[in-house]
Amino acid sequence: MRLPVSHSIRLRVGYAETDQMGVAHHAAHLVWFERARVELLREIGASYRELEAHGISMPVREARVRYRGPARFDDLLEVEATLREMRRVSCQFHYTVRQAEGGAPVAEGEITLAFCDASGRPIRNGPDRLRALIEETGTRG
Repeated sequence: MRLPVSHSIRLRVGYAETDQMGVAHHAAHLVWFERARVELLREIGASYRELEAHGISMPVREARVRYRGPARFDDLLEVEATLREMRRVSCQFHYTVRQAEGGAPVAEGEITLAFCDASGRPIRNGPDRLRALIEETGTRG
C-alpha cells in the first residue's frame, strides 16, 4: 500500500446534528471524520471489525478541526479522508469537508490514532499487522 491513500463519502447533515441556529454542531464534524475513516479502511481491505478481531484497536490520540464555513440541516456534504502516515505505533489521517454542490469549504482536520491491543497497551508492530491484514483481505476479495 502506497501512501497517501484517500476515499470520499457523501452524507446529509441530520437535524440532530444542528444547533439552535440550524448550523451543524462542532462535534458532528468528528463523527463525519470517523465515518469517512471507517469507509477508507474498508475500501483498502481493513474493516474496523476485522482489525479488532486481530487484536488491533486504534484509539484517538489527537484530533484537530479547523472550521471554514457552515453546514446546515439537509446540506449534502462530501467528506474526504486521507491516510497520510503510518508509523510504528500510530497513523495520521487528514480530512476535508466540502459542500457537495459548489465545493464551498466546511472544515479540515487531522486525527492521529494509536495502535493498541485490546487492553490498551501500545502495539509496536501495528503497521506491519495492519498491512498484512490489508494484503490478506485483498487476496480474498
